[in-house]
Amino acid sequence: MTRDLRMARYGAVLTFVLAGLMVGTMTVRIPALTDKLDLSESMVGTVLLVWGLGALVTMQSMRRVMARMGSRTVLRVGGPLTALSLVGLAFAPNLPVLLGAVAFFGMAFGMVDIAMNAQGSTVERAYGRPLMNGMHAGWCVGAIAAGGVGSLSIALGLSFTANVALVGLISLPVMIALGRTYLPEAPVAEGTTAARRRMPPVVYLLGALMFFAFMVEGTVADWNGLYMRDTLGAPEALAALGYPIFELGMLIARLTGDRLRSRYGVRGMLTVSGLATAGFFAVVLAAPVAVVALGAVFFVGLGVATISPLTLSLAGTATATPGPAIAQAGAMGYAGLLLGPVVIGFLSDATSLRTALGLAVVLGLLIAGAARFLPRREPAEITPLPTRTEQAAAA
Repeated sequence: MTRDLRMARYGAVLTFVLAGLMVGTMTVRIPALTDKLDLSESMVGTVLLVWGLGALVTMQSMRRVMARMGSRTVLRVGGPLTALSLVGLAFAPNLPVLLGAVAFFGMAFGMVDIAMNAQGSTVERAYGRPLMNGMHAGWCVGAIAAGGVGSLSIALGLSFTANVALVGLISLPVMIALGRTYLPEAPVAEGTTAARRRMPPVVYLLGALMFFAFMVEGTVADWNGLYMRDTLGAPEALAALGYPIFELGMLIARLTGDRLRSRYGVRGMLTVSGLATAGFFAVVLAAPVAVVALGAVFFVGLGVATISPLTLSLAGTATATPGPAIAQAGAMGYAGLLLGPVVIGFLSDATSLRTALGLAVVLGLLIAGAARFLPRREPAEITPLPTRTEQAAAA
């Protein structure tokens, strides 16, 4: 194993960590943002809609971009832009400026998310064994850190602006430095139409599974804090712990997910994950006090954690070049991240937040059902990409 390959793996994991840190910082301070700009729940839904639309617009263009430029180039541009846009979001003084800032943040993050998953698939194939769950564990580490920093900032009296801007400024130089560690994808053959042709049907099924899973993840990330504070009466500092507790459950599941995949297979894991997500989210909604709900949120994280890395890993092996297939599945998945929190916002205005969050239970059941349509057998192994020396020799 070469030093370049080890550095690429560490760089990919750290990219996931920073992405989780930056997005998590925004989500855990949403209650503070509502207080800063006096936003209603429907206004919060609009802000999240604009954020998701910005990400989705970028993701929809990623198939061609990834085929032409590869994940390494996209990450070298998108990573620093995401950090800078987070700083701009922090200083937004009113709702119109906030909407512009959050749209730019979403667009920059959309680049990073697709590219870092493609880079993770590239590293995974170079290693010749499953690694994607471990990559996504890095996201959980970043999100947990965001929750811890957010709670500490609340305890210290730091404003939304100070907390979010500080994270963006710290992330900027690290994202620039990580650009040196990324691997290039295998070259696309001359005349290929990988960016334009229709993907294999399994890619669209995987995208649908991601759609359901990301709706659940987005619902927890964006509405858990308000649910804990406004419905269950938890103090803001305690409510802010819901998201990092959720991410802790996801972290534990993802650290073991690659080994479980080798033993039980993707189809079985996804079926169990969907049922666990539905069951434990029902406990969250039935909880009489915040402490019980926080415990159940941990198990929701355990249940939903492996769905997106498993689907992205399989998408990366569905075609010869992982980038376009991951971009297609990822764009479908992030439509769920876009729609989930928005639907919850409008349903909560029409009914109640507790009732609206029942959508997550339905989504868990849909995941379990859709997983049964996956092929019973997955690729026996992940085919390693040629090394740089082999690529040079072939050229």
